[in-house]
Amino acid sequence: MSRARAQLLLKVVAQLAARELPRRRGPASSDTGDCTDRARRRAADIRASLERLGPLYIKIGQILSTRQDLVPQTLATELESLHDQTTALPFSAMRPVLEAELGPAWASRFKDFDVSRPLGSASLAQAYSAQLTTGESVVVKVQRPGVREIVSEDMRMIRAAARLGARRAPYFTMTIDLEAMLGVVFDAMRPECDFTLEASNMDAARRSVSGFDNLEVPEVVHATPRVLVQTMAPGTSIRDADPTAFKDEEREAIGTSLLTFMYHGYFTDRRFHADPHPGNIFVCPSGPTTLIDWGMVGHVDRRISMSVVLILLGLARNDGPSVAAGWLEMGRPTQWADVSGFGQDMAALVPKIHAASLEHLNFGAALGNVLKCSTRRGIQTSPMISILAKSFANIEGSVRYLAPELSVTDVFVENMRDVLFAYACEAVSEEQLATHLMQVIAAAGSLPGELRAIIRALAQGDLTLQAAPVQAGRLSLVENRLDDRTRYLTRRLVALGALAWWAHARRRPRT
Repeated sequence: MSRARAQLLLKVVAQLAARELPRRRGPASSDTGDCTDRARRRAADIRASLERLGPLYIKIGQILSTRQDLVPQTLATELESLHDQTTALPFSAMRPVLEAELGPAWASRFKDFDVSRPLGSASLAQAYSAQLTTGESVVVKVQRPGVREIVSEDMRMIRAAARLGARRAPYFTMTIDLEAMLGVVFDAMRPECDFTLEASNMDAARRSVSGFDNLEVPEVVHATPRVLVQTMAPGTSIRDADPTAFKDEEREAIGTSLLTFMYHGYFTDRRFHADPHPGNIFVCPSGPTTLIDWGMVGHVDRRISMSVVLILLGLARNDGPSVAAGWLEMGRPTQWADVSGFGQDMAALVPKIHAASLEHLNFGAALGNVLKCSTRRGIQTSPMISILAKSFANIEGSVRYLAPELSVTDVFVENMRDVLFAYACEAVSEEQLATHLMQVIAAAGSLPGELRAIIRALAQGDLTLQAAPVQAGRLSLVENRLDDRTRYLTRRLVALGALAWWAHARRRPRT
């Protein structure tokens, strides 16, 4: 398997190089239009090559479409059109998977099973319409033979290439950790190779949408690692839906619910649909909106989640410095970072994004500009931003089809109270307060020893101070670290006070 995949990769790269060579050897042209046309053809060739290589490369290409700090604008735009639709295998090739997963008598589970033409055919799986013996319409998702092994092998090869690249380009890696970014993508993709994990994601998502009147997630009828049976989603994809078939208030309600649900995933559950592109959202007039395909789910930690909140709040308030501060919280300035320059970049960019509707704003492209500024200024971005950016760009593009008048920041502001309340409840939970208390005790316990060591060195005349020229940027980083230490202790002292008050209040007799 490894040799075959390596040979295919080499063949695709060789063909890509063969198409690119004549462009390189061609006469140089100062015509802007000619250069643009070459760039577009090159981008189209790269997109087609990624589609040919299969699901993992397609997902990476989709991620790169939001990373304009890594790829040119022309290529990023072309990669947005990447799709995972392939020529359908004959049902005879899929039958052995059904027999292995559901048993030789698998057909007895269904009243009808349409084997003539799949509902959809992707590089990982094919989906078929069927009816259960009860008459209920379902979708049967069947994994292509051998695809799990192919994806695992591709992951190993890409990880090895990323490690090699990191050794050859250490300064680049300090700003962009490709191996960590790939790890985030691979972790999010694992349920696509095991449908029992996808079924678990669907069950969790169904609990999350229970608070929405117009959102649904399909029910799981049966799941094995390679076969998933789920209820049929009514309607059509949001891309193919006719907006005029919906009342204006219904269109806006659907768009608002979708954005609110995704915000809930980013900030409250911190578990979100990582691939909410238009093909994965089904709508119908006067009916439910259904989110399907839960094979790619992202998980974000509390710190990153809160940083994104700061960024969106800064956008809502047209506050460039707040956006810059939130971004820096997510990442880490390198030794050569120009933090003040990044702040100036955000002061210029944020007014262009502030409160714009989806009709006039491509938030994914705007986020790409932020990434470009961040990388250029030497700020390492969290690997998690890649999967978040993909998810955010996908949901924005999906909602735009039906409700382009909505503003992503306006909807966020409307949900700000719930988000802050969830953070507040988490912050004052017994577990969180106990954690803060232990951190304060641990930090305070180390101080006396450090002070005694300094006093002893002073008394013995062994304490020396070394001074060296410090660049302004480096000095600001040292100051920032000291400020971070101060804020760290302050927050935990406040938490300790809150814990003491809470404990005292619980002991106080009620009157």
